Amino acid sequence: MSPALLLALLGITLALPGARALNCYSGVAETIRNVSEQPFRWTTSQVNCGEGLGCQEMVLITQNDPLLYLVLIKGCTQAANQEARVTDHRAGPGLSIVSYTRVCRENLCNDLSTSLPLWTPLPRTVPGSVRCPVCLSGEGCLSAPEMTCPAKSSHCYNGVLQLTAGDPPGGSSTSRLKVQGCISQAGCNLLNGTQEVGPISLWETCIPKGECHGDKTKHFGRGCQETEKVRGPRSILLGSKGCSQVNIQGDFMHSRPPGVLVASYARVCSSDYCNSAASSSVLVNALPRPAPPAPGHLQCPVCLALGSCSQSSNVMCPKGTSHCYKGQIFLRGGGLTAPVDIQGCVAHPSSTLLGRRWSIGVFTVTETREGGAEVDEPLISSGAAPGPSLAWAVGLALALWCGAPSLLTLFPQDP
Repeated sequence: MSPALLLALLGITLALPGARALNCYSGVAETIRNVSEQPFRWTTSQVNCGEGLGCQEMVLITQNDPLLYLVLIKGCTQAANQEARVTDHRAGPGLSIVSYTRVCRENLCNDLSTSLPLWTPLPRTVPGSVRCPVCLSGEGCLSAPEMTCPAKSSHCYNGVLQLTAGDPPGGSSTSRLKVQGCISQAGCNLLNGTQEVGPISLWETCIPKGECHGDKTKHFGRGCQETEKVRGPRSILLGSKGCSQVNIQGDFMHSRPPGVLVASYARVCSSDYCNSAASSSVLVNALPRPAPPAPGHLQCPVCLALGSCSQSSNVMCPKGTSHCYKGQIFLRGGGLTAPVDIQGCVAHPSSTLLGRRWSIGVFTVTETREGGAEVDEPLISSGAAPGPSLAWAVGLALALWCGAPSLLTLFPQDP
């Protein structure tokens, strides 16, 4: 190969975008500070990014006088270049949200070191006649002080912002910010439709004050969740009724027939006494109703018990199953702590009844099988809400049964 051609190819290679690894500033910060401390300054470390990656930086400030919440992210990214951009997602007076984003591909180009580009001192405002609780907290707002709102912000906001960082090397990270304050328009739209800011995804939930069935007062940041409990020879229905901070709803089939079936139902609501389901039909009516399967050639012990199986009976497994299951699902949360022993027929030797779920509604769940280690180990301690999980209300029922009897006979109290 001629030297000229070699140099030409080398030149083309060097000219390809992202062919060299950049050094970028890297760091993450999250803080709640007093507005009077603005503008802020910060220093971050440096990191060498992989080939083709760029440098990014994102600053998000939520201001709710006298406090503000600041999130800062710097590091490597695969995103396309973007010029520095300041966006007012919600302008004051009252609550305000502003962000700064940039993606670049030069060494240490993500070099913003101050909040000055995002800082605009608000002019003095004329007080109005509306008073609202004012709070900005990652913990809760149970005793927020009331303040007089500016004349142009005559509505009270009460909600939760969830911020989830994309997918950094150590896994995604989620923060929840409880917000109460004054805004110019009623409704749950503090973000004005914004769902992403740089590497962060945003989720907003608003909850009015109210009451729940179960004789429990619903505090801010909580909704209503409901429970029924039914126990029969082949089925168990578990749940709880009261207040909750979980936002998981819908019908879930965790383990399908033939064999052991595990299903759950969750309903989200945010009005007074909305957790009013009075029968298990909310779960049963959502389940499939297949014809009884033909018997197979495998026999397994069958048992379903709250606690431990003291005795079991052998049954002929339905066609389509090939192995016997023996294990336990341990549920904790919503005022309930319950081990459920399960024996029955499954289709595969490695079958897990929960599909590696560690949370079902208000319950933290752990599944163990005979001869094996924990199948589903909770990643978040009991009582914590998984993402995306905000302050909503959940009604939950978890049903387990073995074989394929008629669903209508399992829950005779249903219409």
